[in-house]
Amino acid sequence: MPGEGYSQGVRRFFTPGWLGLHALAIALFSAFLFFGWWQLSRAQAGNDRSWAYVFEWPIFAIFVVVMWVKMIRDELNDDGKPKPQPPLQPPEPPAKSEIIRQQEEEDEELAAYNRYLARLNSQSKRRG
Repeated sequence: MPGEGYSQGVRRFFTPGWLGLHALAIALFSAFLFFGWWQLSRAQAGNDRSWAYVFEWPIFAIFVVVMWVKMIRDELNDDGKPKPQPPLQPPEPPAKSEIIRQQEEEDEELAAYNRYLARLNSQSKRRG
């Protein structure tokens, strides 16, 4: 039946969780506009600091609407299929010995230092 998928898609926005989010969005939007109106009356009465809030509260109200729309779009774009998980470990980097060999070819001091460290490592293994 045409439109059946649409009605099933819209039904998900009438679950208790979504109804709570709709109510919260409406309450915040209304409260922020009320606070803006209240600050406008204070600013017109001579409170200069309130002029900043006159513009700030409506911006908060717009932010609520933007986030509400984003949440709805995200829900509509969710097909319900599990997302592929990224691999748990990154791909294998080049072998360390190859990197060390390349660096040692470029720097003789580094090569000497690495030989010193290897000697210390082998001595500590013999003791322990």
